[in-house]
Amino acid sequence: MADIPNVCLSLPSRPENVVVVRQALSGVAECVGLDGVETNDLNTAVTEACNNVVQHAYGAEEGPLEVDVHVLVDAIAVVVRDHGCGIDPPMPDEEHDDDARVGLGLPVIAALSRDVELKDRAGGGTEVRMEFAAADTTKLELDEGATPESCIEPWGDPAYTVSLRLAPNALARAVLPRVLSALAARAYFSTDRISDVQLVADVLAGKSRDSLSASHLDVGVTVTPRSLELRLGPLHTGLGQSLLSAAADGMAPVIARLTDEHHGVQQVDSSAETLQLRLIEHQR
Repeated sequence: MADIPNVCLSLPSRPENVVVVRQALSGVAECVGLDGVETNDLNTAVTEACNNVVQHAYGAEEGPLEVDVHVLVDAIAVVVRDHGCGIDPPMPDEEHDDDARVGLGLPVIAALSRDVELKDRAGGGTEVRMEFAAADTTKLELDEGATPESCIEPWGDPAYTVSLRLAPNALARAVLPRVLSALAARAYFSTDRISDVQLVADVLAGKSRDSLSASHLDVGVTVTPRSLELRLGPLHTGLGQSLLSAAADGMAPVIARLTDEHHGVQQVDSSAETLQLRLIEHQR
């Protein structure tokens, strides 16, 4: 299969966002059947690469942290990139007492992955590509006709705390609930309300398959205290409203019942639209 990302994440380079990356990776690991040790190796190595972006890529400033996950024939490849100043890896004959230099974590990444490549990006910044063995990945192959997508913010809007691009649907159903639950906890949602968020994410990911107008699902999330705002698409024109009435397990329509504000459907072009929702933690 083509080297097309199954998961794209774009987030600000903040320490708390490394947890979001780990949650996404755990969903991928579950889909491809990695065991506990393999999942831990994957999460640990990618965490080292993400922490390097957070700590070193932008100095005292903040910039984008981008993560691509590629499900290959017998492996998972993860690319972590930044748009910062770039970091030169230490030379073998140099002594480095500066934690900023050895903080790359390259020995850890190399020990836990079967292959690792570090390079400077042409437009500035650093890219780390890691590859991990995975025995059974065929069920996550993308549809014929899927086209390569880069890990950029799907909506091109810095207002979103997290931007996700997911494919195929089986992977979206494993990743989206984990990511939204982590963000709901950050927004100070109660345990009960986090459970609501999980159910909403399950239905959105599960029911969106027949509504999508592309091979991938794009989700933008804005996190503020006691509030999550979601934007989901691209959906076929006229099908955004149908997700609001989607039911699960014989229950009343889940999305309409558990979300607080339906900002409605926004037309993207003549054939696609997005659905905008908001979930709130109500103070008692």
